Amino acid sequence: MPGAILVSEAVADAEADRLREAAPSRRVVVLQDEHAPGTLDAVEVAYFSGDLFPDRTRALAKALHLVPQLRWFHSFSAGVDHPWFQRMLAQGVLVTTSSGASAVPIAQTGLLYMLALSRDLPGWQRDQQARRWNPRDIEDLTGQRLVVVGLGPIGLELARLAAGFGLEVIGLRRTPRGDEPCETWPLERLDELLPQTDWLALALPLVPETTHLIDARRLALLPRTARILNVGRGALIDEKALVHALESGRLAGAGLDVFEEEPLPEASALWSHPNVIVTPHSAGTNPGNALRATEIFLDNLARYERGESLRNEVRMPG
Repeated sequence: MPGAILVSEAVADAEADRLREAAPSRRVVVLQDEHAPGTLDAVEVAYFSGDLFPDRTRALAKALHLVPQLRWFHSFSAGVDHPWFQRMLAQGVLVTTSSGASAVPIAQTGLLYMLALSRDLPGWQRDQQARRWNPRDIEDLTGQRLVVVGLGPIGLELARLAAGFGLEVIGLRRTPRGDEPCETWPLERLDELLPQTDWLALALPLVPETTHLIDARRLALLPRTARILNVGRGALIDEKALVHALESGRLAGAGLDVFEEEPLPEASALWSHPNVIVTPHSAGTNPGNALRATEIFLDNLARYERGESLRNEVRMPG
């Protein structure tokens, strides 16, 4: 008998027919806050859906401790830098993600940062609050250069949107494939490109090699007029070095959705900097994300049944 599938009650109810269609011989087990010993022995597949985060994440983690032979775990999120995922990989569990499910809203937020900062929207908002009439010039994004570090689904969508606004887009990824929609350099050439950058967008996963990828040395390579957008992971940037670069005028501004410590501490200087836009790790928050993530899971479930390779499979570091 094939192993069972562990899902939330919401997924079991909404997708009952499609679960049967994708895996007709597998039983569906609904996640409970408490499971009696032995009730999860048959589980082989688990889906961490968005409706479980964050309130019922602990319930899922407790349930998985009772699963003796988990073979495949699919997550609604794209990021897998949490130790929980790394432990699963180390135990030989196949881990897949819903990378791409939130790419469109996140990329649109990145474009929002560029539009807002180039037009000094923070300054206009301060003028409005002070009832101060203060006409001034704004920048034209057309012809400026956007460097997108990381060409996964988010980076590719941001590159596409920015090109539509007339920006010159250069992407960086570990190994260019030749099919990218923009000029693409290998990541090892980042230092060469930084001095020629107007906008630096980070859309990378967090792994040991990318932790503090943007440090004080690389911040100093950017022009003083450059701005940084981070919609990847907070620790991609050395936050102390970033604050120093902003406060010293070494960097013109930033649009940040992710931070080294979340929630961002009230004492952080980023909250009050006049040329920084802070959003609370919500760039991709969108009602359609959960549905898109479940679509990826169901597609992978059908592939799993057919013995095919799965979308967004995570590899062990190194």
